[in-house]
Amino acid sequence: MLKQFPRTSVDGISLSRMLIGTNGFLGFSHKSAAQDAMLREKFSDYKAYYPVLSKFLEHGVDSLMGLCGDNPGLVSGIRYTEEKTGKKIHIIDTPGINVDDTAEGRREAQVKIKRCADAGAEICLIHHSRAEQLVNKNKQTIERLGDYTDMIREAGMVPGLSAHMPELVVYSDQNEYDVETYIQIYNPLGFLMQVEVEYIAKVIHNAKKPVMTIKPFASGRCTPFVGFNFVLNTIRECDMVTVGVMSRHEAAEDIEIAFAALERRYPDIEGRSSPNKDQAAFGKK
Repeated sequence: MLKQFPRTSVDGISLSRMLIGTNGFLGFSHKSAAQDAMLREKFSDYKAYYPVLSKFLEHGVDSLMGLCGDNPGLVSGIRYTEEKTGKKIHIIDTPGINVDDTAEGRREAQVKIKRCADAGAEICLIHHSRAEQLVNKNKQTIERLGDYTDMIREAGMVPGLSAHMPELVVYSDQNEYDVETYIQIYNPLGFLMQVEVEYIAKVIHNAKKPVMTIKPFASGRCTPFVGFNFVLNTIRECDMVTVGVMSRHEAAEDIEIAFAALERRYPDIEGRSSPNKDQAAFGKK
């Protein structure tokens, strides 16, 4: 058996500490409309997910985060991979629910949350864009959060919060809401982070529940070597790092770099290519 990635637990659910991100699958490049379109085309057929997902599974990376309830093609790719490999993929969904304080808003939220459960999600984290609408900084509360965590529990999933705004983590812990895990942006460049890197590191270390860090490579603005060595060596053993890739080769390379970061060694990877490889700056292998 190939070396298996370390694991952690969220409310009794065993997860790999590396999570498979899905922005690359779904066309969210954070770079350009052209790259978004290229990604959507690449993964337009659900069978295109299999080479990437199966590579992760070879090393025990069996936990995936994404908007699964809204993307049946992704769910079909997951199911296809599970059937071909005989291995289960743990799904973590992050739905953008309606948080209007109305009967209609709550009905819509309930429908979307149930859709996540129907897609096979075990953990459901309210998307940051919606959860942040409920934050009251004056009271240091997240208003009506219990309405939605109750819906998540009733649908048979574990509730969590996607927290681009770090106050979500602080207020949730402070008020002891029914939240079992958090998502937090964390990378060495501070990309999309609302406050400085050092403060987010403190929020993660003080969190009462495991944290799923996202965008470790700042959406391609730093290399996996830099991103992994920073994130994996500054989070806790209960925390996770979410990685998005576009190919089986990237998955294999990222897994090796992550193992090396955890083991405090240099990764066994090929150097970058160049039209003229006979240059000292590129090294020789």
